[in-house]
Formats: sequence, C-alpha cells, structure tokens
Amino acid sequence: MTQSNGAKAVIELERVTKSYVVGGTEVIALNDVTLSIMEGEFVSVLGPSGSGKTTLLNTIGALDSPTSGTVTVDGDDISKSSRKALFEFRRRSVSFVFQSFNLFPGLTALENVQFGVDVSGRKDKADAREVLSKVGLGERVDHFPHELSGGEQQRVAIARALATGNPIVLADEPTGELDFVTGAQILVLLQEQAAEGKVVIVVTHNREISRITDRVIQLSSGRIASDGPPAEGRAKISDLAW
Repeated sequence: MTQSNGAKAVIELERVTKSYVVGGTEVIALNDVTLSIMEGEFVSVLGPSGSGKTTLLNTIGALDSPTSGTVTVDGDDISKSSRKALFEFRRRSVSFVFQSFNLFPGLTALENVQFGVDVSGRKDKADAREVLSKVGLGERVDHFPHELSGGEQQRVAIARALATGNPIVLADEPTGELDFVTGAQILVLLQEQAAEGKVVIVVTHNREISRITDRVIQLSSGRIASDGPPAEGRAKISDLAW
C-alpha cells in the first residue's frame, strides 16, 4: 500500500475506465484514471456536467464496477470482489450523501438517520438524534421527508452519512440545496470528519467550495485534467463567496 509523509493511501485507482452503451453508442464516463487518496484527506472533485464526477464517486464507493483497471481500498482490490463482499464493503466502509437524498418517505428524519446507523453495524456509531442536532434539525426529528424542505432533506441525508462512523465519506453536491450559513455548517462537519482521519470526497460544481479542501481533482471528458491543492491556496470557510 502506498505511503506518503507517514500517511497511507486508503483509495488507489489504477488505469480505471468505465464505459456504458447508450442507444447503441459507447459512452466513456471515466478514461484511464489513476490516483491515490490518503487517510484524512479532504478532496473536492470539479468538472462540467458529464465529465465523470459522479461516476468516479460511484466507482470508489463500489456502486459501479470499472470496465477495466483496478480499485483498491485499504489494500483490497474491490474491482474483483464478489457481490456479497461489495455489500459488506459499502455497509462497513462507505457513507454516501446522494444528490437525490434517497430518504425513505415512510420514515421520520430520526428514523432515516437511525436506519443508516443500524445498517452500518459499527460499534463506534454516533447517536442519530445528536447528529441531527449538529446539522440544525434538532427540532425536526419527528418530521417525515415530505414535511421538510429540500435543504432540510439534504441535511437529513448528510446526518445519516455522518452518523454511521464509516471511514470513507462520499458526498455528491452536499451543499447544493443549502443557504450559505447552513452550507458552511455542513462544510465544517465534513472538515471535522477528515480531521478525524477519514477520507472525505466531495463532488461539487462550486469552485468556491473546493478552496477549503486539501486537494482539487478537475475532471474533463472522463480524464483527470488537473490534480493538486487549491490554486489560490487553501481558504477558510468564512472567506468563501457563494
């Protein structure tokens, strides 16, 4: 497993390509992508629509399998794992924040978060009610998704991901429905996750958000166009101009 400055590489992609056939035409979503992500690293992924951002996230999280290449997490090649092993990997290792929220409509906010906690099966899981309070929903725990605004639903989805205690957090546009104050609150929580040693990867169209991450990966047509620290230097959340 690759090591750098005392930190280990948690996620390693080696020449990963992912293609689909749409209407008889092959579409290449990821094209020969190679990268390593270290423990405790807070990474943002930028790029225009169709550049492969969500596919990259889904491939790392084992929701998609690569057409070719390898995806290694903690030394295990998950691109060759069985369906049962991939289910266990997602359950125990990865917390997803989906752009579409994916909340259960028949469960309250508290029950949605508790479901994620229970599925993870981790002993170090957080208290669901406490995490909802951290995202500003302490007074909305008994509300169902249809009784919540889009921004509130997004915060429930974020709370569910953070409450699992899983070591990899994958977030697809986690602040897309949020105002500046609430979005900043969520970014602080994500920074805290990375500070605890977790890998946090955020897909965003907002270049301002990328300024607070350790590393910015820019995708273009499924390839890595650039990869490094924020060009202007790392900023504080209070410096962002949304």
